[in-house]
Amino acid sequence: MVVLATDSVDREILRALRDDGRIPLVQLAARVGLSQTPCKRRLQRLEESGLISGYIARIDRKAAGFGITAFVSVELERQDADEIARFQKRTAQFEEVVTGTLMTGAQDFLLEIVVESLEEFETFLQTKLLRIPGIRVVRSRFALRKFIDRARIP
Repeated sequence: MVVLATDSVDREILRALRDDGRIPLVQLAARVGLSQTPCKRRLQRLEESGLISGYIARIDRKAAGFGITAFVSVELERQDADEIARFQKRTAQFEEVVTGTLMTGAQDFLLEIVVESLEEFETFLQTKLLRIPGIRVVRSRFALRKFIDRARIP
């Protein structure tokens, strides 16, 4: 992966898009102090380089009916490359898993699970996660409330 060199104008474009991913080019250009053509070229360069990896709508989970967020730590019996890849492939198929992170230390993976209810979480555990071969330990923690939710980089 190549790190793209950015300047203050690029960073201002990124901030503006972080705040409003649907900002019209005319407004984006005005906000960063460029005319439309150079602003569009910079935006295309940021997209083509992969620094901007896509545009999404941020959905309020509770408003969508998904009031339970669990963080699940998983330890595998073996940590070889094949077992890790197999676990990642299986968990990527589960819609309830919204993020999956390979970790260091005592846990091998940290999964963020979003469901409607505790009953649905139990069903997810029993019928999906715990049926994956090679799991040694699963520990679940439930989020009470999110107090920081940043869609930015420092």
